[in-house]
Amino acid sequence: MSTLLRHPAATNPVHAITPENAGWTYVGFELHDLAPGAAISAETGGREVCIVIVTGKARIAVGKEDFGTLGARTDVFEGSPWSVYAPAKATYSVTAETACEIAICSAPARGDKPARLITPDEVGQETRGQGTNTRYVRNILPDTSPIAESLLVVEVITPGGNWSSYPPHKHDTDDFPNETYLEETYYHRLKRGSGFGFQRVYTDDGSLDETMAFGHRDVVLVPKGYHPVGAPHGFDLYYLNVMAGPRRAWKFSFPKDHAFLTW
Repeated sequence: MSTLLRHPAATNPVHAITPENAGWTYVGFELHDLAPGAAISAETGGREVCIVIVTGKARIAVGKEDFGTLGARTDVFEGSPWSVYAPAKATYSVTAETACEIAICSAPARGDKPARLITPDEVGQETRGQGTNTRYVRNILPDTSPIAESLLVVEVITPGGNWSSYPPHKHDTDDFPNETYLEETYYHRLKRGSGFGFQRVYTDDGSLDETMAFGHRDVVLVPKGYHPVGAPHGFDLYYLNVMAGPRRAWKFSFPKDHAFLTW
């Protein structure tokens, strides 16, 4: 079994990706299913956190700042999410008002930023690619956002039959401004809640080359290399990306044999 493919647990946390168990330095990702009235809380320590309400409604507080009840969507394919940024050296709590799915995205930080609400209206949306390479991007914490120190967080909707994160690209070399080193997680969800998709993670030198059939709610780790995703016909795909590295910038490169394709 691939060490890059993580299946969901039957109990909380559904996923708990840490730098230690991923074998890298920066990215952390947790996923929690909360019943109405259930709560989670934690100290951020030396990490900043982006709390994404994937579905449902929840009350979120960071330190003494109560952001109230947030969330609206019942389906990840319907609109942008509500999110809250919690800086390093803070505490946060999430209390479910309805059944909800909560993502905790984290990366190292100093604690220089204030806690911040990110509304759906603030989430930048764009269309990438063309033809069967078309997908729809929701930028929660892009590299242009001043909210975070290290984190990059984005959602992507890929129609069934289309490719995503394609043409293949990589961001595993610290060579700014040409390319930046960024670790990455993909949290996948399929619209029908069944079926499968494909993701290949590979390097030019062949030191890493794994092709995975992921299922609903699986996580794929991308420590390095190219990482295209395929969504089979009839199964629209959602994924939530978390990226972080030594520099908060998203600069990537294509393999030479794919450079002619439209990103």
